[in-house]
Amino acid sequence: MMLPWRQIILLSITGCLAACTKDVIFQGPRWRTEPSDLILPINSPDQQATIKCEAEGIPPPQYRWSLNGTLIDLGNDYRRHMSGGSLIITNLDKDQDTGVYQCMAFNMWGSILSSRASLQFAYLTFAWIFNEYPYFVQQDSRRFISQETGSLYIAKVEPSDVGNYTCVVNNTVTKEKVLSSPTPLVLRNDGVMGEYEPKIEVHFPDSVPAAKESMVKLECFALGNPVPEISWRRTSGVPFPSKVKMKNSNAVLEISNFQQEDAGTYECMAENRRGKNAVRGRISFHAKPRWLQTMTDTALSIEENLFWECKAYGKPKPSFSWLKNGEQLVAEGRVQIENGALSIAVLNLSDSGMYQCAAENKHGIIYSSAQLMVLASPPSFSKSPLRTFLKARSGSNVTLECKPQASPPAISLWKKGNEILQRTERINLLPNGTLKITNVTRQDAASYTCIAKNQFGTASTTGRLLVTEPTRITMRPTNMEIIVGESIVLPCQIACDPALDVSFSWAFNGQLIDFQHDSDHFERVGGSISGDLMIRNIQLSHGGKYVCVIDTDVESLSTSAILVVKGPPGPPDKVAVEEITDSTAQLSWTPGRDNGSPITGYIIQARTAFTVGWQAADTVPEVVNGNMLTATVVGLNAWVEYEFRVVARNIVGLGEPSPPSAKTRTEDAIPDTAPTDVGGGGGTRSELVITWEPVPEELQNGEGFGYIIAFRPVGTVTWTRAVISTPGVARYVFRNDTIPPFSPFDVKVGAYNNRGEGPFSSIAMVYSAEEVPSVAPKKVKARSVSAAQIEVNWEALPAIPERVLGYEVVYWEDDTKPDTVGKVRISGNYTLVNITGLNANTVYYLSVAAFNTAGPGPQSAPINATTKKPPPDRAPLNIQWTMIGSILTLHWDPVLATETESKVTGYLVLLKRNRYNDISTIWTNKTTVELNLSASDNYLIHIKAMSEGGEGVGSEPIHIHKLSMGARGSGASCLSPLYNFTVLISVLLCSVW
Repeated sequence: MMLPWRQIILLSITGCLAACTKDVIFQGPRWRTEPSDLILPINSPDQQATIKCEAEGIPPPQYRWSLNGTLIDLGNDYRRHMSGGSLIITNLDKDQDTGVYQCMAFNMWGSILSSRASLQFAYLTFAWIFNEYPYFVQQDSRRFISQETGSLYIAKVEPSDVGNYTCVVNNTVTKEKVLSSPTPLVLRNDGVMGEYEPKIEVHFPDSVPAAKESMVKLECFALGNPVPEISWRRTSGVPFPSKVKMKNSNAVLEISNFQQEDAGTYECMAENRRGKNAVRGRISFHAKPRWLQTMTDTALSIEENLFWECKAYGKPKPSFSWLKNGEQLVAEGRVQIENGALSIAVLNLSDSGMYQCAAENKHGIIYSSAQLMVLASPPSFSKSPLRTFLKARSGSNVTLECKPQASPPAISLWKKGNEILQRTERINLLPNGTLKITNVTRQDAASYTCIAKNQFGTASTTGRLLVTEPTRITMRPTNMEIIVGESIVLPCQIACDPALDVSFSWAFNGQLIDFQHDSDHFERVGGSISGDLMIRNIQLSHGGKYVCVIDTDVESLSTSAILVVKGPPGPPDKVAVEEITDSTAQLSWTPGRDNGSPITGYIIQARTAFTVGWQAADTVPEVVNGNMLTATVVGLNAWVEYEFRVVARNIVGLGEPSPPSAKTRTEDAIPDTAPTDVGGGGGTRSELVITWEPVPEELQNGEGFGYIIAFRPVGTVTWTRAVISTPGVARYVFRNDTIPPFSPFDVKVGAYNNRGEGPFSSIAMVYSAEEVPSVAPKKVKARSVSAAQIEVNWEALPAIPERVLGYEVVYWEDDTKPDTVGKVRISGNYTLVNITGLNANTVYYLSVAAFNTAGPGPQSAPINATTKKPPPDRAPLNIQWTMIGSILTLHWDPVLATETESKVTGYLVLLKRNRYNDISTIWTNKTTVELNLSASDNYLIHIKAMSEGGEGVGSEPIHIHKLSMGARGSGASCLSPLYNFTVLISVLLCSVW
């Protein structure tokens, strides 16, 4: 068969598309931007207009333009040219450029027409100047300027109207103005105008077409004397909606956003006392066409049938026409057009192209575009081959689809191995080429081939069917109850055909578990045939349904279990104080969630500003069971602000506490707690000092709290009372010159508040103030003991009238340094004290005084003593040692003191035995010493120089090990094989000395 060249190209391209891609790619022109209406200034020779038009397609489309249906010859038009697809017009001319423009886009696949766009020049508005600019005529009930005609109407002329009138025409785009010549208005003197009925001079046409959503304006103005009043109505009697506005003293009726229901007959009535007149006109509704249904790009095989239908709404009802590649499509032969429906029978390649459905009424035309691609190609399985291996469970049903890409559709047959497959009870060959095998057995395992053929060629695809044994779940999860915080494993194990690939997944309450995101609690455990789920540290939120899903190549199985998580109860709520006294509070609350285990009881807790956190409260009943939602708290303190909360418990444990109740204060009461630790004494002469432990604020029971102090000399009956109104005071001083020193008194302290007096404390004996000792110690002596210590002794005082509780030694370096004063007190009848922590080689002055509760008495005359020079600050060096048997002999170099140091008087050897952890010392005035050591123990040795100033610096530690017997060494070294190990021990032990 010979085909024209265009059909050959289309056959080649469409065949390639069908063979190379599953979905046909439509490459004809598509509109991105269509032309839209333009309004330009009337006189704009230096301006230009751009009417936009842009389409997409492969290859990129080209464009043509028409004006009022005539093709524009852009090659011979110097004022018009294209940029992309947009038309640019320069040196605008109202007469030549006004009209309707339409753009056509085309490429090798076809052509499409754009919507039509009108080019108009600016609208005008009118105004009138009275006499001179800028005095404009103001419109009112007597004067009206029509925007339809531009004329000025004066219903009744008055003397003030006499003057010159100039018409002003405004360009709404350029804002330019054009003024007419002045027109004079004069009054005639030849008569008087009498009254007359209204005469309507300005009115709207009998028929007014209005577009949907447009703004409709109707003008109506009448002449008359008196000045007529204008009113409007609808003859149907339907009232005006709120969007209808009347302006310029009702001379203009405006209807915004015009809709179908606004259509009808409108009447303007002009009326004065001489009569009335009216005009009527009908506003008809019209709407440009609007698409309700359009066609879509379609790819069909050669010899198939095409049916497209488009639907549109408009007022009046639109008519439809069809275009192919921008040309009118005529119904004939295979092509049938009925209203908005297009059908083409037995498609051939020449039917490919761009089609447009046009919907048109007298108010406009719209286009819908689609591409028809007629395909012709041999069968191909490149996009839908059979799977190389297909696995199926024994006893299941198998579907093998044969879906070649072919235009026209191919005829197919199946082969099992090399034999053509025939229909049987279990084998079903569907008309669309699909092969279905029911109740698959091992005998069905084989290679299957689908062969597809049409007039352009043949193709085939082959896949192998593998039949496997069913998968079985061998261990399933079971419903469980578990406590919060525990961990469990939900089993999910299977037995399956080794040829299958298996995967496990778990869902919780219908949501797939994300093991990476939820790794804190969920983990998959087990091998390839196990999908066990471990849940760690289970929370209440983990209670619900768990489903294990097993997916293989051939089937999907699942098994589930319900996990009930039990936990401590949730917090109770709405804790309220129903009634309160000075010591009790009636509480109520609502229960929280039991979290899987019934609530067995409640604990009431209380908090005040004086407690450390929340404390358990005593209640009536003593045990609040889980069925109770009220309880009485007892044992509260009066006049204290309390908060309460409730904690629920079940067999799992205590739950979270409820939110606290509102703060509530108990009622006040007489104090019921007496001050404690009543005592006193001391002070100065003629004073009785009484002290006590203040009553805590939470035990004061009310406002106006204070103390009552009562006292009397021992052996008397009458009490002396004093009142202190400050709650925080804990001391009272009674002064009276008649009080003998150190005389006993009975003392008690009570409490009171605004409600009355509370109890008194038990009676305590308190002594009045005593006098300081009157005599200074004698025979005070001091001697220097070391560089940091002085010993002081004195003679005890004889019996004197005052009490002596002990002695106080005061010392200082010299009188010019008061900040160096120190003090040492010693209680009892001791007459010797050592003062330590002193500076070396320093003169100290010392004085001794006796003291009692009234303070120290007179000091003894100062004496002085000088501390010793400091000991040498160097350790013994060059230590040598030998050991024969159990005898250790040590030698070292002598330590020589400097002029500022105390002379060395001998040496102190410190010996530590590790086994018994005891330390012994040996003093020698020589630089050698022999020690008898046990052969079964380890030793650590230090050597220090001794002087009048005290001990000097110790040597480095010397380690003697039981393996060192018969060895020789020097310094801190040792010939023991364990020496390296003992170095660390040496350092550690050295810090002990």
